[in-house]
This record gives sequence, structure tokens and C-alpha cells, in this order.
Amino acid sequence: MGAQTVQPELALPDDVVLSWEGEAVIAVRLPQLSESLDHILAALERRHGMPLSELDRRTKQSVVRSLEARGAFAVRHGVETVAGALGVSRFTVYNYLNRSETS
Repeated sequence: MGAQTVQPELALPDDVVLSWEGEAVIAVRLPQLSESLDHILAALERRHGMPLSELDRRTKQSVVRSLEARGAFAVRHGVETVAGALGVSRFTVYNYLNRSETS
């Protein structure tokens, strides 16, 4: 995913510091998730061979479930970003998410 390790004393507030027996031993710096979401969306377009906005409704629902499993909606503005890529409203994305919880 593009993470890098840094010494614990160089850790930034968003880094994940790993400890062993109570002592910080290494920190992991994760890439910006919003950039990762753009990469994931581009990869999905390549996989489907067309812009995501041109997919049928059922396939868009599948894409939303896949993105949810990958944590896409934990990213700030994730729903808006995905809605834009799919060519649907935020409300529609939320409906797709609710549908996957009840199915």
C-alpha cells in the first residue's frame, strides 16, 4: 500500500507507532488515503474497461460493496468522491451501502 517505516522519535501524529513490551520500536507512515482512493477508482475503471459512471446499477452496487470492504468510506469525502466517479448522488451511494447491510 505504499507505507514506509520511520524511527519512533520521527513519528508524525498520523503515523502508527508499534511497541514491543511497552517500548516504541518502529513507526509506520501510511500514504494519504484520499490519494489511495483515487488509485483504487482508476484501477476499477481499468478492470471494467470503462468509466465507472457507465456501469449498470448492479455493477455499481458491487463496486460500492468492494470499496466499503477496502475502507473507502472511512476517508474524508469518500462518499462524495465515489459518487462522483460513479455518476450518482451521495444519497444513491448511501442507499447502496444500506442495501448491502440488509442483503
